[in-house]
Amino acid sequence: MVILEKTDLLVYERSFLDAGYRYICGVDEVGRGPLAGPVTCCAVIMDLKKIVDGVNDSKKLSENMREKLYPQLMDCAVAVSAVSLDNVRIDQINILNATRECMKLAVSELLVAPDIVLVDALQLELSCKTTAIVHGDELSYSIAAASIIAKVERDAFMRGLSGQYPQYGFERNKGYGTAEHIDALQKYGATPYHRMSFIKGLTVKDFAAVSS
Repeated sequence: MVILEKTDLLVYERSFLDAGYRYICGVDEVGRGPLAGPVTCCAVIMDLKKIVDGVNDSKKLSENMREKLYPQLMDCAVAVSAVSLDNVRIDQINILNATRECMKLAVSELLVAPDIVLVDALQLELSCKTTAIVHGDELSYSIAAASIIAKVERDAFMRGLSGQYPQYGFERNKGYGTAEHIDALQKYGATPYHRMSFIKGLTVKDFAAVSS
């Protein structure tokens, strides 16, 4: 048994293993809230005989810890797929639909077909059994692993964008509506990577509300 921050993250996994499921997939997303950049989703089937110590909800881990855990998770994954949908697609179909589409794509690109998919909060229609777990990234090892992988992948993309658009501080804010980011938007306008449906028509006061 692995205990992390007083929560046993393997409760769901053990229950499904006991029920006869073999390949248990965790799915999570990163980037629903930012004003710029993609939404990134990860689907991962972890080897539950090789538990990576320290795994938790990516939001509860430091950037250094996520970067440390990332290669360990990749090494211990039976199958892993990370997919991003860009700001254009988000503007076309809205962030909720884009997140669902992104999650489904991530699952479909796994090289090993899952027997069951555990999803953080959202309901997905898939060919296999799915279970939505509220706060799943805090309660399921597989979902937590997916959250870390997705976060590291998206952060790397946003750091890459900072080279093209240094004035927005993407390497620090990752596209979220920080004061620095909002100030840059007011001074320089939007980049091709901004979500126009998120920022169109916003006033200065609205920008401040988004950043809080």
